[in-house]
Order: sequence, then structure tokens, then C-alpha cells
Amino acid sequence: MVAETRLAASDLVMPFFITTGRHQRRDIPSMPGIYQQSADNLLIEADRCLKLGIKSVMLFGLPEEKDPQATSAFDEKGVVQEATRLLKQNFGTDLVVMTDTCLCEYTTHGHCGLVMDSGIVNDPTLDVLSQTAVSQAAAGADVVCPSDMMDGRVQSIRWALDDAGFTQTVIMAYSAKYASAMYAPFRDAAASTPAFGDRRTYQMDPKNRREALLEVEQDVLEGADIIMLKPALGYLDIVREVRDLIAQPIAVYNVSGEYAMVKAAVAQGWLDESKIVPELLTGMKRAGADLIVTYHAMEAVAWI
Repeated sequence: MVAETRLAASDLVMPFFITTGRHQRRDIPSMPGIYQQSADNLLIEADRCLKLGIKSVMLFGLPEEKDPQATSAFDEKGVVQEATRLLKQNFGTDLVVMTDTCLCEYTTHGHCGLVMDSGIVNDPTLDVLSQTAVSQAAAGADVVCPSDMMDGRVQSIRWALDDAGFTQTVIMAYSAKYASAMYAPFRDAAASTPAFGDRRTYQMDPKNRREALLEVEQDVLEGADIIMLKPALGYLDIVREVRDLIAQPIAVYNVSGEYAMVKAAVAQGWLDESKIVPELLTGMKRAGADLIVTYHAMEAVAWI
């Protein structure tokens, strides 16, 4: 009765990596229990989520073809767009479909923005991100999630969505996405390791705190409906400060490296998974998160 923090299945968002074809389900060695899978398998997993009380999923795409301009990111028949249509046709409004709006999975160079003269260019990237968001909304996405960290992309996407008639589509902006070593397993899962350099020129320096608050405030002004902070565990101080700063809902991403560390320790018998996972997720909620994107979601329901 007197617990100050409550964690529920409806607070959790389950991510999925979607590939082309049918009856596909490939292990991701660095993320035990998570798979690259085709849309027909996704239907089964989404149905399980709903029966567990998880009302939201997030989709990441593994396209059949990549190019430097990320054209498959905004293809109306792209892997995420087709999977989104399938989910909405089968589950309608019962399931909230969130789509990753980024280019790293669709470019041959693996960066989140377009590359010119060996550098990532901000403004030309905005047009491609906006086209991608509109194509995802047209497929039925309830929430588009720009995770690229380009400056001005929230405003660009909001204008593009409104111009296309998708005024009700929600934007969940990755507002403070730190350049973290914790993303390594995700890059295996999404086949998005940069072909050169790293992402420190556009993701945030882990040493910076005040910059995160500025980035959040800017995204709110540009029209973000939900603010995403990432990673979770090493940045709960930022979550707390942002919670005190804004009224908008806050999401955190319990990222692949955090998931992999827990799984590795559990496999060694060093941690009790049924105890450590609820503790970690509760810590994120206590810090101020309203939503938690986590690969633990489907297992965690039984423990919370």
C-alpha cells in the first residue's frame, strides 16, 4: 500500500528486430533470447506481448538492400513499414506500434546521417528522416522515434507529418542519446556498425550533463511528445534532472549492453535474474521514467 514506486507491464516497451522473408528466426549471440525475425513470427510475439499486458512494441528493420542514401528506410514496402501494416491489421488500437526512425540500419556506411566528404551532414539528413517518418506513419505507426541525434529533426519531422495529414502521430525523440559503449550488442543485432569512425560527432559526450538538459528543452520546443533518454543505468541522474525540468512523458532505453551484462552474469550463476531485473527496472521508474524500452520486457512481467 505504501510503495512509492510501482512498475507495471504497461510501462514496458518490447523491441524487435525485423528481417525480410518468412519463417525467419535467427539468434543474436550477444543478446541471448533476442532474435532477428520475420514479420510472420512478429505476429506471434506481439500476441504474446498483449496477453502479458505489454501494450507497446518498437520495431527495428534489417533491410534486404542498403545504400549510402538509406532509400530503403522510407520505402513504402520497406521491412518496418510492412511489419507495421501487418501488426495494425491484426491488432488495431490494442497494440501501440513504435518505429525506429533512423538511417543507420539502412546505410552502407552504418551512420545515422548522410555522409558527404567523409563527414556526417546534418541538414540534408533531415529530409530523409522526415520522409522515413511519414512512410512509417502511413503504414500505421502510432509513434515515430527519431534516434539519430541530428539537430532540428523533431521540427522537420513534425512539419512533414502534419503536412501529410498525420497530425495525431506521436514523436518520441531520443533527446539525450549518449555516445555509449553499451550499444555494441545492438549493432550486431541491427547490422549497423559504422564502416568508419564513430558516432561521437552527433551523439552526446558521456561527461556532459547540462548539454542533455539543453537538448531536451530544444526537442520539447520543436514538438516532441515523449522524451527518450539513453542509455538508462549509467544516466539515471540525467533522468531525474529531466523529470524535474519537463512535464512531458519520459522514456528510457534499457540498452543492449545493459541487457547483455545481466544475461552474462545470470549464465554464470552470479545473479538471480528474477530479482535483479525488477530491481533495475524499478530504479529507472523511480528516477522518473514513465516508459521503459527493455529487452527484458516479456520475461520481466512474471517477476514484477
